Amino acid sequence: MLHELQKQGYQVEVVSHARAILEVDFPEVEAELTDVLKEFKIPIKELIAGGGGEAKGTQRLRNALAERQWPKFHFHVERKVNGKLLESQSHEIDHVRELPAGRIALEIEWNNKDPFFDRDLENYKRLHADGAISVGVIITRGTSLHEKMRDMVGRFLDENRILSLDDLTHWGYEPTSRQKASISGLINRVKEPLTFREAFCRKFVADKFGEATTHWRKLDDRVRRGVGNPCPLLLIGLPDSIVEFP
Repeated sequence: MLHELQKQGYQVEVVSHARAILEVDFPEVEAELTDVLKEFKIPIKELIAGGGGEAKGTQRLRNALAERQWPKFHFHVERKVNGKLLESQSHEIDHVRELPAGRIALEIEWNNKDPFFDRDLENYKRLHADGAISVGVIITRGTSLHEKMRDMVGRFLDENRILSLDDLTHWGYEPTSRQKASISGLINRVKEPLTFREAFCRKFVADKFGEATTHWRKLDDRVRRGVGNPCPLLLIGLPDSIVEFP
C-alpha cells in the first residue's frame, strides 16, 4: 500500500482490513493520494514564519486534494423509532472521496493539539458503524519529521547566519514577549548557558511542534489502544524529506 510514498520515507500503516478494502473496492484512492503526496513540499522558511491560522503547506495539500474530488463534507445522522427522533449528530470531515463503492474520509492533522486525534478516530468509528464511510484516513507528521525538527531549524539558522531574534524579522518570525524572555533566560543563565542557536531551537520547537501536538507517536498510541476500532484506517506519516531548503 502506497509503496512509492514509502520509498520516499513516508510512514504507512493500515488497520482493520483497510488494505483489502482499498485495493479491491477503491483502487483509485491509492493512485490519487500518491499523486498528491509525492509532490508535497514545505519550504523551511514557512515552518519558521508560521503565524496564525492554518499553515500554508497544509492549505496547498488541501487544495490539491480538493482538485482531485476530495472536498469538505458534512454528515448528518439521525436515529428514529416509529418516526420519533431519538438522536441527531453532525460530523464535518475535511476531505471525503465519494465513489460507487462508498466513501473514504480523510483528515489532515499537521500541527493541532493531540486530542484532535481522539475526535477524528471517534468520528470515523461512528460514521463507519452507520455505514457512512468505508475507510478513514489520517495524515500527520511522521516520526522523522517530528524528531528532526530541531536539527532542521538549526540548519536554517546556520545557513542564513542568524545570530539573534532581530535577524529573524526578515523571515516573518515575531516572537512574543514570553518567548523573548524565555530565550534570553536560557542564554543568560549562570549555570550552563546556551548559545542563541541552542536556545532558539529548543524554545521554538517546544512551543510550535511540541510533544502535545499531533504527530505519529501520538496517533499510533491511540490506535494501539483501540481508539476508533473497528473502523478500517489508513495512517500516513509525513517524512522530514518534504522540508525544502533553498
